[in-house]
Amino acid sequence: MEQYQRENSDPKAYETAFSHLGKTGRSGSYCGARAREKCRRGKQLVNYANIQAKASILKGLETLEWAIGLPSSSHFTGRFLEVGTGVTCRDERVPVGIVASIVPFNFPIMVPFWTIPIALATGNCIILKPSEKVPLSLSFLAPLFKQAGFPDGAFQLVHGGKDVVEAICAHPDIQAVSFVGSSAVAEIVATQCHRVGKRVVALGGAKNHLVAASDCDVEVTAQDIVNSFTGCAGERCMAASVLLTIGENQTLVDRIVELASQIHPGSASGEMGPVIDAAALKRIETYIQQAESTGAKVLLDGRLWEGRQRNVGFWIGPTIILHSNPTDQALHDEIFGPLLSIYSCNSPEEAIQIEKRSPYGNAAAIYTRSGLLAEWFTKRFSVGMVGVNIGIPVPREPFSFGGIGRSRFGMQLDITGEGGVDLFTYRRKVTTRWTESADSFFSSKL
Repeated sequence: MEQYQRENSDPKAYETAFSHLGKTGRSGSYCGARAREKCRRGKQLVNYANIQAKASILKGLETLEWAIGLPSSSHFTGRFLEVGTGVTCRDERVPVGIVASIVPFNFPIMVPFWTIPIALATGNCIILKPSEKVPLSLSFLAPLFKQAGFPDGAFQLVHGGKDVVEAICAHPDIQAVSFVGSSAVAEIVATQCHRVGKRVVALGGAKNHLVAASDCDVEVTAQDIVNSFTGCAGERCMAASVLLTIGENQTLVDRIVELASQIHPGSASGEMGPVIDAAALKRIETYIQQAESTGAKVLLDGRLWEGRQRNVGFWIGPTIILHSNPTDQALHDEIFGPLLSIYSCNSPEEAIQIEKRSPYGNAAAIYTRSGLLAEWFTKRFSVGMVGVNIGIPVPREPFSFGGIGRSRFGMQLDITGEGGVDLFTYRRKVTTRWTESADSFFSSKL
């Protein structure tokens, strides 16, 4: 892996990619039906073994399937209206040209497929920069575009780190950029793109709050919360971070601990893999130690996993912390690991106050049997995505993915669905008037 990264992370490689894209054309002329047909063929070429990897690929293919249907979709076909006598208005979607996507390590196939299908189906050429931590998945995928029939330059892959990202943001031929990663870097990317007048949507971090009402279904809620905070070892922006119970709910807490303790290290069903690197492991352990020092109770300690697999990865098991101090850092910072913080609130109002104090605004969820209470929380959460009895409320196209606050920077758009179409196209409006009437036209031909 390290040798591969060294060989494929030349900071100047982007120059080759940009020049190659120029051969295809800045206007994004390769588009429409041909691109969508290639997407159909390319869809059949990917097969992976790991269960979570398969699931992430299938989720990415949902965006692909939606993009294939764009020609007949109202999101793309445009509008037509007679606005006066002999005067009509219509609009049409126009590709912006060359676009770029900068994607994170945690979903090396799914997140790229949030943007690749939409960018190509709407007529653009796209440059994809994967995380330098996981270069292999997209390096495997890239030749499949050629096999599927895409012409040279329609899809390009560049490896590298900060230098390549800065080059993408500054390059005058790249018209739009999407980014998914940390809030700190997302803000930098958005600022650099705005400085040169470039379209940009940069999604950042998250601190997702789940609220459990006293009337929630304990079994369904517990299983859903465990799936949310342990899936992908908690290294996803939709993972549960904080559980706020309305009043004490010991039965629910005990069941969450019981289910999470049944997870073992590995990659099979019912198992959880390691975190990405030593820095991630150290960060998670630091937050556990800080919580302990302020009086929090560790109900399930994932640090017990570390010794089992030390030589083959960076392992930490599901960790559950019961907090008594609402100022504990673990309740507020994005940790990005399989760690669930639990805090008991005295009322729904207190739960909302805690959620609203978060600078992030990605996702939140309410677990309840009451439609009235669910609606109360839905209207008050300060997030872009809300779940009702769903701990990972990822929208399905045509609805788009994205948060607010420090979870999103740049244009006020999301990154998939309708938001993706808006990012990678602009609307051309055409107003038409013909001064000659139909009667005079036909009489002149007689």
